[in-house]
This record gives sequence, C-alpha cells and structure tokens, in this order.
Amino acid sequence: MFFGSFAWSFVYVSLPFHIQAISTVDATATLRWTGWILGISSLVTVVTAPLWGRWASAGDPKAFYVVVEVLQGLGFLGMAAARTLPELFLARVVLGVMGATSTFAFIMAGRAPESGEVRRRVAGVQSAMTVGQVVGPLGGAIAAARIGFRESFVLGGVLLWGCAALVRWGVPSTPAAGAARAVERPVRVGDVARVSLIVLAGSTQVFFLASILPQILPELGVASPRTLEVGGLLIFASGAAAALGALATPRLGELVSERRLIVLLLAASSGCLALLGAAHSVWPYGVLRFLQVLCIAPVFPLVVSRIAQHAGGGAIGVINSARIGAAFVGPVVATTVLAWTAPSALYLLLAAMGLACLPLVAAARSRATRA
Repeated sequence: MFFGSFAWSFVYVSLPFHIQAISTVDATATLRWTGWILGISSLVTVVTAPLWGRWASAGDPKAFYVVVEVLQGLGFLGMAAARTLPELFLARVVLGVMGATSTFAFIMAGRAPESGEVRRRVAGVQSAMTVGQVVGPLGGAIAAARIGFRESFVLGGVLLWGCAALVRWGVPSTPAAGAARAVERPVRVGDVARVSLIVLAGSTQVFFLASILPQILPELGVASPRTLEVGGLLIFASGAAAALGALATPRLGELVSERRLIVLLLAASSGCLALLGAAHSVWPYGVLRFLQVLCIAPVFPLVVSRIAQHAGGGAIGVINSARIGAAFVGPVVATTVLAWTAPSALYLLLAAMGLACLPLVAAARSRATRA
C-alpha cells in the first residue's frame, strides 16, 4: 500500500498545475475542470469498488490487487498521452473503472479473528497509505518541476508496476474464500450507512486541499514560481499528520472509549478547519492544516475496525467507496465553492460537514445501548 499510495500522490500533487498549463479556457472554467478531473476517478470508483470487493471476497484478494495495479499503471500512461482537458478527463474516468487496491487490503485486514487485531491491521493499512502520501507529493512536485508533468505521470505508472511485482512475489496468499466467509456475518444496512457517512465527511476534510492550491497559495503570500513546490510541502505536511494520526489510533482506542474519541476528533478537526480562514500567511496555515489532519486521521480506522471484522467484501467495498468518494466530493465542492465565494466560506462548510456527523455517532451509541 505504501508504494501504491506513493505513486498516486506523486502524480496527484502536480495534476492541478498540469491542468492549468494545458487549459485553453478562462480561469473560472479551468477551476471547474480541475475539480472534475481530480475527482472523477473517485466518483467512478465509488460505483466499482463494491463490485470489486464482492469478486475479491469470493476469490483471492492478492491476485485482484496485482491485476488492478497493472491496469492503473496503464491508466497513468493514458494521462501522460492526453493533450486536452477532455482527453485527460477520459483518462481519469478509465482509472476510476479499474477500482481501488485499498479495498482488497481492507478485506485481508478484516480477516483477523480478534477485534483489536483488526483495528491494528486497518490502522496499519491506513498508515502505509498515508506514509506514501507523506513522501509522494514532495517527490512528485520536484519531479514535475524538473522533468515535466507528462514524464512524471509515466514515472508514476512504472512505480505502480513495481508495486504489482512486489505484491505478486513478496506477499503470501490469503486464506481460501470459504474459510474467510466462515467469520462473516450479516451487518445492518444502517450501520454500514452511518460508518460510510462519517468516513465520507472525514475524508472530504482531508482531500479538498490539493485542488485549490493554485488559487489559495498566492493569497497566502507565495510567489507564483514557488507555488508548485510549496504546495508539495503542504501536502507533505498533511500526509505526515495523517500518518501520525493513524499510527496513534490503536493507543488512543485503548485510552478513550471509541465513540467519545470519534466525537472529540471530529469536533477538533472541524474547529481547525474553521480557523484556516483566519490564516494570512503560509506558515500558520500549514500548522492549522497539520493539526486538522492529525485529528481527523484516526477516525477512519476507528469506525471501520468495528465493522470490518465480520463484514463481507461488498460491505467493506461500500465503506471504502465512501473514502474514495470523498476524493471526488472534496475537489468538486472546493473548486465550486471557491469559484463563487471566499476560501473562508469553504472552510466553514467543510467544518459543518464534520459537525453534522456527531448525531450519527450518537445514533450508533444508542443502538449499541439497546442491544
């Protein structure tokens, strides 16, 4: 998961700047194109991830992981070959159809027999992804600035093929599908829906930033020639916070009850987001962003581990689709709102999304008490 996440982050950080470079439309239209191009892969994957999850749950998740990584590498080459915004949009659609390898990783993580072990495994998968997100943006920004956007996309595809080879020959196979299904049991649709909505809102608070960096960095006093590298540093800091938050999840779960912890983390993340509008230079902005991601990062493994142990591949695929869908919702909401109003309004909207999840946590608590 580290190398796969690294490759995606490596490419993702420079994509908004590449869109600006090849755009032939005005600034407002380019901003809308940016949101849709960045987010469309995730929107399509929201539909395909549950299907991939069912197929992998009935077969070998490792084999599915390898095949999808190879296909995604080809998709990166398609991005490099695109010469217009519609062509780039189409390449991103195709990438979305290929699904997400994280679905297969979470299926394997959920096959542990004990809930604490499931929490550790889910946190480990998320940590691997977020550590990749720590290193990837900085390397991708430097590579794009030095060798060019399209060349960096090709390099990202090669990294995905190397990841597929590493999993194919370096990771042991999972238990047979029949043995894995023995620990599965039906889960309530309401439980899956509540977890998915919390994951969607929390992940949206993480994924919105990259799409608006070309617009907000000059307002924070960053000179135009340095926006790409400073943007990479901001994404780097966000990834570092996400990695630290995920690594701390098992310990936090032992110190504080899960539901109370989730409420505190959602409230703290939303508070930091609301304060972003008060930052007038890049350093306070970066510190607030670091704290915000540090707070929201543990929410995903906390809410997912409670359901992943006994859920089938379809349910895990639905929940992971919510996380992936946030990578669509975040950029589209951010660029759409920013096209009409100030960044501070966007930050308040994202903060409200996190606070709106608090009743969902309370509803899950009430159901558990009645049970």
